[in-house]
Amino acid sequence: MPPCLRAYLTALCLCFVCLPAKAQGHADYTTPLPAFRIADNLYYVGSRDLAAYLVTTPAGNILINANLESSPPLIRASVEKLGFSWKDTKILLNGQAHSDHMGGAAQVLRETHAQNMVMDGDADVVRSGGHKDFAFGTEGIVAFPAARVDRVLHDGDTVVLGGVTLTAHRTAGHTRGCTTWTFRTHIASDPAGRMRDVVIVGGWRALTQYRLVDEPGQPASYPGIKADFDKTFATLRALPCDIFLGAHGVYFDLLPKLKRMSMEGEAAFVDPQGYINAVKEAQVDFENAVVAQNPKT
Repeated sequence: MPPCLRAYLTALCLCFVCLPAKAQGHADYTTPLPAFRIADNLYYVGSRDLAAYLVTTPAGNILINANLESSPPLIRASVEKLGFSWKDTKILLNGQAHSDHMGGAAQVLRETHAQNMVMDGDADVVRSGGHKDFAFGTEGIVAFPAARVDRVLHDGDTVVLGGVTLTAHRTAGHTRGCTTWTFRTHIASDPAGRMRDVVIVGGWRALTQYRLVDEPGQPASYPGIKADFDKTFATLRALPCDIFLGAHGVYFDLLPKLKRMSMEGEAAFVDPQGYINAVKEAQVDFENAVVAQNPKT
């Protein structure tokens, strides 16, 4: 590891030690985190918990997640501190159409003129500024600035730029178009030519206000929501994963792994077993929620 990177990460770890332990709340949504490289062409440009990723290519860059309405200046500062031009953002992708992940999309699009690509099921939510979300108006599901959608994606579609290919997997339930992104990249400690599988989970939680099963007078939050979640977990279990990432840092232990980078470098984010365990845990939580709503299932 270059000495300058080692010194930077050491200083960053000391900062973490000084921060209060309450950091898992909403304050982490807006608290800046110094941008850093996860792998060859993959960078973290989000906050301490709201994840945003920059995928760089010779033809321009791809941003995954615009986060809160207030987040674009933080994301832009991170991109530029890494030495990249904000105007070189050619494509905007996302993991889910909630305000904490798409609230900043309209501003990002205005400033970069990127193409906004959104999964079917979330596209109308983005165009409506959240109003067409099936759970709109319930706790935490609020409006955000509406944004145009330049391409509606479907399960299995690919996004290609500058020789880099990302695949969109519809992992619905948390939102109707919740999207998990996969692609392949290289990490510095690996031999030349070895590629690692990256998985960026869009979301997998059934919020407490969601109705997952139909009962008299209490219909499901949307028709097929349980089937969507069932398919989501089947999809996630089947994905090959070396580098486990997600829409929130808490999904994949962002901060502990970042501390470990001072010793392990980019290999700190190689966590196939952590991915398997996290998917299993999320599925158990979902299945318990189904039983709690309808013990007969």
